[in-house]
Amino acid sequence: MILNGEMLIGASAVRGNAGSQLAFNPATNTDIPQPVFYLGGRQEVERAAQLADEALDAYRHLPLSSRAAFLESIADNIMGIGDVLLERAHAETGLPIARLQGERGRTVGQLRLFAQVVRDGHFLSATIDTAQPEREPLPRADLRLAKIPLGPVAVFGASNFPLAFSVAGGDTAAALAAGAPVIVKAHSAHLGTSELVGRAIQKAVSEHGLPEGVFSLLFGRGREVGEQLVAHPLIKAVGFTGSRQGGLALMQIAANRPEPIPVYAEMSSINPVFVMPAALSRRGAEIARGLADSLTLGAGQFCTNPGLILAIDSPQLEPFLQSVADAVREKQVQTMLTGPIHEAYVAGNARVQMADGVQTVGLGLDADDKSNAARAAVYATDVSRFLENTDLHAEMFGPATIIVRAKNMEELVQLAQALEGQLTATLHIEPDDYPAVARLMPLLERKAGRILVNGFPTGVEVCHAMVHGGPFPASSNAMFTSVGASAIDRFLRPVCYQDMPDELLPEPLKRNNSIGIFRLIDGEFRKG
Repeated sequence: MILNGEMLIGASAVRGNAGSQLAFNPATNTDIPQPVFYLGGRQEVERAAQLADEALDAYRHLPLSSRAAFLESIADNIMGIGDVLLERAHAETGLPIARLQGERGRTVGQLRLFAQVVRDGHFLSATIDTAQPEREPLPRADLRLAKIPLGPVAVFGASNFPLAFSVAGGDTAAALAAGAPVIVKAHSAHLGTSELVGRAIQKAVSEHGLPEGVFSLLFGRGREVGEQLVAHPLIKAVGFTGSRQGGLALMQIAANRPEPIPVYAEMSSINPVFVMPAALSRRGAEIARGLADSLTLGAGQFCTNPGLILAIDSPQLEPFLQSVADAVREKQVQTMLTGPIHEAYVAGNARVQMADGVQTVGLGLDADDKSNAARAAVYATDVSRFLENTDLHAEMFGPATIIVRAKNMEELVQLAQALEGQLTATLHIEPDDYPAVARLMPLLERKAGRILVNGFPTGVEVCHAMVHGGPFPASSNAMFTSVGASAIDRFLRPVCYQDMPDELLPEPLKRNNSIGIFRLIDGEFRKG
């Protein structure tokens, strides 16, 4: 598959006239000379939005089996690109080929999971309350509910996952599964990767004879194209993974529209890890090694990176700190995704190092000659200093963490109460810790979208039960997840049909249930 530096607007390949840009190799700190990517502006946003709106009704009324087959074709086409995709993503991100192979597997796995979700039809919440004309004192009408897509969705590619949270990533897969056309704003850090994947989706649209506006891909410098996309009146929802600053800016634009729309933004989290006393005593060295591995995975550029470690002071804590330091000192530097991400990481470390009452526990290996390289860092402080200094609460997007010593369980609870919303909270525990953890659980349930035990938060399984979201600022809406089967719910809304003739009902609610899905009928789930 050849790269041409072109946007994909419906069935067309378009060279924008709003400037041009070369892709960038963060490992060599140099531009990638070919191809030149031609950037779009208001004209391309308008065309993509119009096509998406025109495609909406035909696409959402496709048979579920056809929509599922379309998703599977996207997965097949992505795999069909072969090593070219991995090599391009490696050049644009510095991520190892093995990591990108895994991410490609996750990307196609998401698409195939949503194909299953579409086929079983449960996401429609098909519900029927049959008429009760003889009911006293008032009869009941025939009432039927099913969910439909909100409308065209704008998706923003994420910097840290060039495949799994990008052009064909979780937001796109969920929106397409819901029956919503998608317009993707490609991330400027992986333009070539985005074009390759975009062409795989465009090919699937053509193969299935779908309206061309089901998918478009835009390139744009800075914020202009993204802001225009969110502000466009034909866009009805937004999927975003990125910084708190970026997410809040999009939320503000969406809220100020004449018709406000939801922005489902996954933003900022430091993912606290609680190492409880019995676990610290029995397997402190093991936890320390696991922490160092989790912390440095992917140069720490995961939204679930363990950025805060909490433990009660005890004779076992100092050996734990030493074990963490020893493990981190063996970690090589790794190339970060972009120059600005590296600069922000360096600045974040500097703020922590200068903070009163913070000590450096351990640093990874250094490599001054490597471009945009992240050196692992572990710091330590106490609860009072942490609570006093809000700089210590900020996410350091990279392989750095802060260990906070609590004097006792009361201080640990106090710190947990002070935390912002989180994607995850982790507990390292043994049975002797259960009574103390029982005090923490109500707090953690209020603070986090996922609570895990005796593991580490990096690694988000794509399945039916996964929640990748949480209270603000982890996400903009704690009721939803951006990963897993229920991510589809973000792009759906319920419609109730009262006394509707069978001929006019949507297929999932017709009386003969020809598509064979389970429906809630008069309070009972059944096929019928």
